Formats: sequence, structure tokens, C-alpha cells
Amino acid sequence: MRQIAASVFAGLMPLLATQVGAQERPVVVELFTSQGCASCPPADAFLKQLAMREDVVALALHVDYWDYIGWEDSFASPEYSERQRGYAKTGERKMVYTPQMIINGEDQVVGTRFEDVTDLIEKHRAQAQNGLAVQVKRDETRVQIRVEAEPARSMPLMVQLVRYIPEETVAIERGENAGQTISYVNIVTEMTPLAVWDSQEPLDLKVELPLDEHAVVVLQYLGFGTIEAVAHLR
Repeated sequence: MRQIAASVFAGLMPLLATQVGAQERPVVVELFTSQGCASCPPADAFLKQLAMREDVVALALHVDYWDYIGWEDSFASPEYSERQRGYAKTGERKMVYTPQMIINGEDQVVGTRFEDVTDLIEKHRAQAQNGLAVQVKRDETRVQIRVEAEPARSMPLMVQLVRYIPEETVAIERGENAGQTISYVNIVTEMTPLAVWDSQEPLDLKVELPLDEHAVVVLQYLGFGTIEAVAHLR
């Protein structure tokens, strides 16, 4: 497990339809990882297993703070490093590390503690009935999103479109993982805020998204709070 001090977060065709009701809400697992982290490959491989589950949305967010040790992560973004630090600040933790998994924006766990991760997923599956329903429809160029809440929430939710690459293999030439060829899955490439929703009325959005792009819609309390709903755009 690699650690670094946390900083204060700065900055806040025919239609294909998917409906996500309260009982079938998947659990979001975010893995903070790095190609330059020797401890990360087992967690990367475990995320691949999680990505095969219908009841889990598994996302890999590659951080950039290990790039200095000899290998620049080809998927890394400072945005994902700041997201991880935002979670640390919200959870009153002084450190961030890789590999770290965040479960539904609420619980954090070392990404190689597979049994603990599985237990946390089961914990959140048991809490799935939360009164939020997300419906998404897409054609060749755009996505229509409708969200309803019963009852309305007391705090607003950030609605985000998270684009990702399903899988890519990287030959690592330098750094701690030099000589290894590692496959990564569900690699986040962009997190786009769509709306801040107060949930008092249903939310309707239309977003440009070509049919060949992969994405999920995530609803999360502002300030790196819990993830309350997610819908996969398949």
C-alpha cells in the first residue's frame, strides 16, 4: 500500500433503454490506482473480476502522484488525484494511498483486501432501496436521462457522466512495475458534471454521447458524499 499526504480539495438507431430501480441499484466501486505502483496489480486484477458482476459498477481512476518515480501513467489525471483527496477530506483522513477502493462514495478499503471489499459490496447491496429511479435511453448520438426521487432528498445531488475505456493492456517499461504487461479495465477518461439536482421535481437531461462510447451516470451528494444512484449506458 502506497501513501502520500492528502491536500485540501481545490475546486469543486432504435433507442436503447435502461431503467434502474431502487432494488436493482448497482454498487459503485472506485479503484484509485497507478501504473507506477508495485502494490496495485493485484487490485487491478480484482477490479476486472468485479467488473464482470451485474450488481457492481467498477471504475478505475488512475492518479498522477506516483509518476515521478520513473514511469508516467498513461491514464493518470490530476482530477482523479484530487477526487481521492476530496474523499479523504470528507472522511477526515490525513492520507491517500494506492491501491484504494471507495465503495458507493462512503466506505474506503485497501484494494487488495478482497474479502473486505466483498463484504462492503454486500453491505451496500443490502441498503439498495433508497427511492431513487434512473431511466436512460440512448440512440446513435445522444442519451436521455430521467431521474425521480421518492421521497425528495434533503441535500442536492451532483449528476455526472463518467466516460471510460472498457479494457486496455499496457507494457510498462520503467518504474516499480518495469517489465510487466498489465491489463486495466473500466478506465475512467472523463467525469463531466451535468447538473446539481435538488430532487424536488423529476430531472430530465439530454447529453451528446456517440453510441460507441462507454459511460455511466452517477448521482452523488455534493462534497464527495455517498453515491445514491448509478446507471450503466450499454
